Amino acid sequence: MCGFVCLWNVGDETLASKMIHKIAHRGPDAVQVARLEGAPVVMAHCRLSIIGPEDGDQPIYQTGDMLVANGEIYNHADLRAILGESAFETESDSETILHLFRSGESRWISKLDGMFAFVLATPKRVIAARDPLGIKPLYVARIGGGHAFASELKAFDGVPVESVEAIPPGTLFDSRDGWRHWYRTPHGAAEAEAEFDVDRTARELRLVLEEAVAKWMVADVEVGSFLSGGLDSSIIAAIAQKGLRDQGRGPLKTFSVGTEGSPDLLAARRVADHIGSDHREHVFTAQDLADAIPHVIYHLESADIDLVRSAIPTLFAAQLAVKEVKAVLTGEGADELFAGYAYHHDYVDNPRALADELTRSLGTMHNINLQRVDRVTMSESLEARTPFLDRELIDFAQSIPASLKLCRTDPQAKESTGETTEKWILRKACADLLPADLVWRKKAQFDEGSGTVDTLAEALRLLTGAVGEVDRDGEGALYERILRQRFETPERILAAAGTWDSSARVAV
Repeated sequence: MCGFVCLWNVGDETLASKMIHKIAHRGPDAVQVARLEGAPVVMAHCRLSIIGPEDGDQPIYQTGDMLVANGEIYNHADLRAILGESAFETESDSETILHLFRSGESRWISKLDGMFAFVLATPKRVIAARDPLGIKPLYVARIGGGHAFASELKAFDGVPVESVEAIPPGTLFDSRDGWRHWYRTPHGAAEAEAEFDVDRTARELRLVLEEAVAKWMVADVEVGSFLSGGLDSSIIAAIAQKGLRDQGRGPLKTFSVGTEGSPDLLAARRVADHIGSDHREHVFTAQDLADAIPHVIYHLESADIDLVRSAIPTLFAAQLAVKEVKAVLTGEGADELFAGYAYHHDYVDNPRALADELTRSLGTMHNINLQRVDRVTMSESLEARTPFLDRELIDFAQSIPASLKLCRTDPQAKESTGETTEKWILRKACADLLPADLVWRKKAQFDEGSGTVDTLAEALRLLTGAVGEVDRDGEGALYERILRQRFETPERILAAAGTWDSSARVAV
């Protein structure tokens, strides 16, 4: 996992160095700045070594082409075999991007399987692209007649740019050929046909999920797992622990945070005991929250109330995990794929509308939960991995009728009770992994289950000096004031961050 800057037809090594050092937390293992010979290109890169730690420094420069990349290419070994091992000069998974581009295939980028953002330059051309759902961030700014690319908005803070915008998920910019939307989220199915085999579908879902977890654990360093005690992170941790045990490895390191006696901490302990993970936990206080909020807002690059609230426990979990591992698995994506949010219950009698909403929400994750997880974990130089957002799993999950994801059914008795159960097919597929009461435990948002919401009221009083309760308007004003204090050009940060309703979708 890394951060990068690319200047094309603008600036020099001094500007690139200034920009990369603003996001150097993304990659503390190495920082490099280089110019592409014979081209108006300067690239800078900060590296967190995960795959190919000995020889994977960037920018990667080979015979006139230069590349900077952020993320992981999980099928890099297969691509090496196809492209020819002799062409490769390093063990880095990122190098596969360069050789795929050189293959000359028109849809070469679609062969990349993983989470990534990159900029690739030749003497006459620059190409920038982002993974299907925008797990990894990428921004572009116009400066005069040139472009500047960077992994975070703060790299542009104080730089005289004309505009800054996010490159959309699943999109590629080519200075020669223009924009391409190379990936589109498959549209979700609505209702099951009469002959639809639910049991077979659940079994296949389990296999696809197990393959996704195994794939997203590939690394040359140890990978741990966040464990909130909720369904999604518990399933990921249970599958990961089982995979390690089957290989004679492990145990998996799991990490949980919350206030003293909070539901998440108690549930996470039970899950850890059940699966046999090597568990760590951290108890935080109102003062810890007050101390963390300015850090969270700066790195989150947002003053959105609900995003900030959910990011605080993510920060504590990252600070706990990074003491022992360089990468962690997380549960992001399950709610969007399997209808896990409270507002989804409004769609229980309209599977078509639910399927449409799930498809829509998948396409906006980069502005909500994925932004939170990336910025906050990378602020601590920790890589977060999201197996639920594996492309093959997305394809399979979207083919499952929405009527099996949210339904008025008692999943154990298989009788209609009128009670709505979210993520039903996912629970059925993984019911044997965890105790029954945890499998069917009702969802709580991460900031609620961890105890953040209740403790936050006291933290806000500590920050503002208020005697009584700080209402939502006051909380929002505080967050925006903190953001404005932390940036030289706060209006640019606020404008580029965008506006969206995150209140219903900010859970791990």
